[in-house]
Amino acid sequence: MKPLARPATAWSKLADRLLPFLKWWPMVDRQTLRADAIAGLTGALVVLPQGVAFATIAGLPPEYGLFCAMIPPIIAGLFGSSWHLVSGPTTAISIVIYATMSGVAQPDTTAYVQLVLAVTLLTGLFQLAMGLARMGALVNFISHTVVIGFTAGAGLLIISTQISHFFGIPMPRGISFAQTMQYTLWGIHEINPYILAVSMVTLITGISCKRLAPRTPYMIIAMVSGSAFTLLLNHLPQLDAAGQIQTVKALSVLLPPFAVPDLSLEHLRLSASIAVAITLLGLTEATSIAKAIAVRSGQTLNGNQEFIGQGLANIIGSCFSAYACSGSFNRSGLNYEAGARTPLAAVLSAVFLVFILLLVSPLVQYLPIPTMAAILFMVAYGLIDLAQIKRILRTSTAESAVLVVTLGATLFVQLEFAIYIGVLLSLMLYLKRTSHPWIRDVKPDPAPGSYHFSADTGLPDCPQLKCVRINGSLFFGAVDHTQHILQAIGEDTPQKHLLIAASGINFIDIAGAELLAREAQRRQQMGGGLYFYRLKDEALAILERGGQLAQIGADCLFPVRSDPIATIYPKLDQGICSNCPLRIFNRCQTHLPDGSPRPH
Repeated sequence: MKPLARPATAWSKLADRLLPFLKWWPMVDRQTLRADAIAGLTGALVVLPQGVAFATIAGLPPEYGLFCAMIPPIIAGLFGSSWHLVSGPTTAISIVIYATMSGVAQPDTTAYVQLVLAVTLLTGLFQLAMGLARMGALVNFISHTVVIGFTAGAGLLIISTQISHFFGIPMPRGISFAQTMQYTLWGIHEINPYILAVSMVTLITGISCKRLAPRTPYMIIAMVSGSAFTLLLNHLPQLDAAGQIQTVKALSVLLPPFAVPDLSLEHLRLSASIAVAITLLGLTEATSIAKAIAVRSGQTLNGNQEFIGQGLANIIGSCFSAYACSGSFNRSGLNYEAGARTPLAAVLSAVFLVFILLLVSPLVQYLPIPTMAAILFMVAYGLIDLAQIKRILRTSTAESAVLVVTLGATLFVQLEFAIYIGVLLSLMLYLKRTSHPWIRDVKPDPAPGSYHFSADTGLPDCPQLKCVRINGSLFFGAVDHTQHILQAIGEDTPQKHLLIAASGINFIDIAGAELLAREAQRRQQMGGGLYFYRLKDEALAILERGGQLAQIGADCLFPVRSDPIATIYPKLDQGICSNCPLRIFNRCQTHLPDGSPRPH
């Protein structure tokens, strides 16, 4: 269902940007309200266990994950552009926060919480500024491969942080991935069978429910089963008070308190670089999810408006004790599949969560820590997209390198730098590809009446005229490679004439124009020439404005459906042509250079 059309005026465009919910509000009726309410209730049931789990990943008290699922989805839904995107706590951002902030402050402390909220406010300000500056296209520089590698690494990191709680192996908090693996290997003999039993019951129940009844709230069912099993174990006579299985702390606050985060100079110094990484990651998550769902729903997105929505969600959310949020992969997909029609579904999800929390909050204190570890194992495994990883490894060596480096950096380098490393490597590979335009030998199609140049004619090279096709942009980064190839043509042969099939040259900058002018003059001094067939108007305009066209010669440019060979052929050395047995071009098959018929 699409919003009602209305005349576009300057005021309406401004209102659409400042109050984007006015565009979809006319869609709301009794039918859409019912569909949005069902989708919202489904989302609230799903985010309840996720919020607690993600807060645990982030090193925060469990209620902060629930706060993140209350205010931010409302703001992002009202001020974003996607009809189905659901914002809130996410695994990737949670692991980034823990990995980067745990070295600055002790997790689960007041100082840690204050610093995380300061990072969230700063992240929101960065995102809002990028949206207002219409910088939505920047997120496209984070390639899909970088996201796959980062999220897979984040999944492995989540698993590593929960190994101690899953198996009951004692190990220090805040150690690296490599150290965690060492402690795990050294501590296998210290596995607590009771803790492992709780973890396995939770894990098996969750996996079974997800496979056999995917529409059920499998995480809640797994939590209930793990909690019930723990109650039974804790009543065993073998377990004294010291050995009983620990549970999550009770929620201290149910509704998010209002407090503006402290952006002191010290907090800015500690959080600025971290906020930049979370800004990029959060916007990448939100826009990629929104685009994926928009393809299925047929909606047209506004990337800049999505930046604004995410920025406002983090700014306002940070004032209500919500840590950094973004679009959620599974909740957004579930929202669409559940039949949501408008962003009101995300708003209602947050409202329903408040009422559900008021009913079930006393039960949270009975949630075993091993059960939470098992839930996080399932969450982490869902982040590792094995099918995509296999496809990348099978398809492209360069993309495989990006994947492996990003994954390795996520595991073994500071997490915020893993994103930068992946982006930098992607840009380097992109620049390497674009700096080597595709240059291939071609010949005129010998079919009568054809104006095409093809690499599949099977004809040999003309001894005097070389024909090539260039596909790619001739910009400053491609000049050296292109110049090397063009200068090699004619060095050891009498091929003084060069014809470029130029329909694949999409862009020429000043450096590229100077390259072509130099090459034309060099060939003119050799007694030959440089010619272009089907040069695009944009590239021609650059040559005209820079004065390079006068150096090349306007008579050396041939438009589409013209015959450049007819003009170039008389310029070739007649002596070489008269003794040439190849007869490559149609013209030299029937005529000598002077135009007289070739004897048979």
